[in-house]
Amino acid sequence: MLAEGETVAVLLPGTTFYLGKDSYARARKMIDEGVAVALATDFNPGSCVTENLQLIMSLAALKLKMTPEEIWNAVTVNAAYAIGKCKEAGTITIGQNANFVLWDIPNYMYLPYHFGVNHTNSVFINGTKVWGRDDNV
Repeated sequence: MLAEGETVAVLLPGTTFYLGKDSYARARKMIDEGVAVALATDFNPGSCVTENLQLIMSLAALKLKMTPEEIWNAVTVNAAYAIGKCKEAGTITIGQNANFVLWDIPNYMYLPYHFGVNHTNSVFINGTKVWGRDDNV
């Protein structure tokens, strides 16, 4: 039914990890059946005390069996659809907010598999650099 509707399944692998559970969401089955999947941290004091999306991406690769392509879609375009912001966020498109991160990685496949390191090089909000690894912005 999820695959036939417009609902995006938002998965929270950090919650499963933090609570010490063994049963992660069945992302591989959902995706293979055509369900749109997004990933989020679920940052909160009770069940997941991390705001580290890079960790969530690694958990998605390791525990949810998602490919790098699926992971990047889940944290960008699918996440924007999940919160009703697809017309202004989720892709780099003319007319959308220029909120994005530049990563210090050799390719898009690297980040989900190299965990425990902050790979962020620069952060831009509305096209303005608000943080950079090598500057005092």
